[in-house]
Amino acid sequence: MSEAARWYVIHTYSGYENKVAQNIEKVVENRKLHHLIQEVRVPTEKVTEITDGKTKNVERKIYPCYVLLKMVYTDDSWYVVRNTRGVTGFVGPASEPTPLSEKEVEALGVELSSIEVDYKIGDTVKINGTAMDGFTGVVQNINYDEKTVDVLVSMFGRETLTTLALNQVVSLDD
Repeated sequence: MSEAARWYVIHTYSGYENKVAQNIEKVVENRKLHHLIQEVRVPTEKVTEITDGKTKNVERKIYPCYVLLKMVYTDDSWYVVRNTRGVTGFVGPASEPTPLSEKEVEALGVELSSIEVDYKIGDTVKINGTAMDGFTGVVQNINYDEKTVDVLVSMFGRETLTTLALNQVVSLDD
């Protein structure tokens, strides 16, 4: 086995990504195929969702229905992967396994982090969790890097631009 392991992409049924990865790892362990199938990955990203002023961290699949696999391509490794429950085939022309370059793998496997909020620029929002509780205003800018939002609030007959944390603002349902 002078052949080096390469990265491949397999297609799975929707929602079966983690189960397929676990099943392949279990078969590799039971049949002692570590030299053929070296690593199995489901590319995910960590997302911070802010809804109604509550912050929740969630892990999402970057590419639903796909699993990355580092393996030495042989008839045995192909058979093990192809006959795993939930696998529909390899990604490549005519379902023939096509190896990825290392650059492509790095782009696919990097853990990402992002923030999602339930309001956008121009939306009317209510301030929550500050000295200005109950005031409403219009979102002027959202800065995800600094995790802040600029809201134009009408106080005492004057428009005032206020910078708040992303979770101190709640979207008003129209």
